[in-house]
Amino acid sequence: MTASKNPLIDDIKIRIPCSSDARKMKDAYLRNREYLTPWEPARSEDFFTVAGQNKILETRLASYAAGSEVPWVILDADRIIGAITLTGIVLGPFCSANVGYWVDHEYSGRGIGSAALTHVLGYAKNKMGLHRIQAATLLHNAASQRILQRAGFESIGVAPAYLKIAGTWQDHNLYQRILF
Repeated sequence: MTASKNPLIDDIKIRIPCSSDARKMKDAYLRNREYLTPWEPARSEDFFTVAGQNKILETRLASYAAGSEVPWVILDADRIIGAITLTGIVLGPFCSANVGYWVDHEYSGRGIGSAALTHVLGYAKNKMGLHRIQAATLLHNAASQRILQRAGFESIGVAPAYLKIAGTWQDHNLYQRILF
């Protein structure tokens, strides 16, 4: 599996991460630590270190090689400004995956999340032959819900206590997009 290095918007690019991205990932998460805290699982201090990000990248790249995940980083020049990942990839009769994403607070509202999601949906359909992509958002995450709706996702219900976010089991809106 390969990913495009084509611009998403202006000079914003998307690509599969490499092990040498650990420092850039650490920097991106430190810049966005306060911004992302309400939307993500509680993170240990190790998460915000080069060593911690290196472990995460190793795991993600091993999952990518095994075909169970496709991670991308979103870049402005050489600076990581976000990430989007297909996880839980199941082929066969299910032919489905989950998608999750975030964009640096300094870049929010510029259409970068929408452009990245459009890229990933094309990749999922045309390169992987996936039938369905699903996503989950916190009930009050209106910005992420707008991105999903613009990309053709439809709401399929609410999952009570779905994910442990910011230290608490929280309800999530579930969305799906049927690709073909």
